[in-house]
Amino acid sequence: MQIEIRGMEKLSFRERQVVALKETGVTSEVIAKRLGLAPATVATLYNRAKTKGYQVVLIIAGDPLGIMGGEDETEEEEI
Repeated sequence: MQIEIRGMEKLSFRERQVVALKETGVTSEVIAKRLGLAPATVATLYNRAKTKGYQVVLIIAGDPLGIMGGEDETEEEEI
């Protein structure tokens, strides 16, 4: 799985780092430790980034969720 962050050019470098980590499920505490920031700073950067507007797109290869239907399923023909 990959993520794409659209509108990333609107964000500062630090906001990009925080958004990328946050949107992949990393907690604020871990982000703070990893980037050498206070947890409050992580929250501020994330909230500021949200106000600038960005969109996260998940790119999932294949059908890992099993929702696209298999080849062995037969489709009903129109009459």
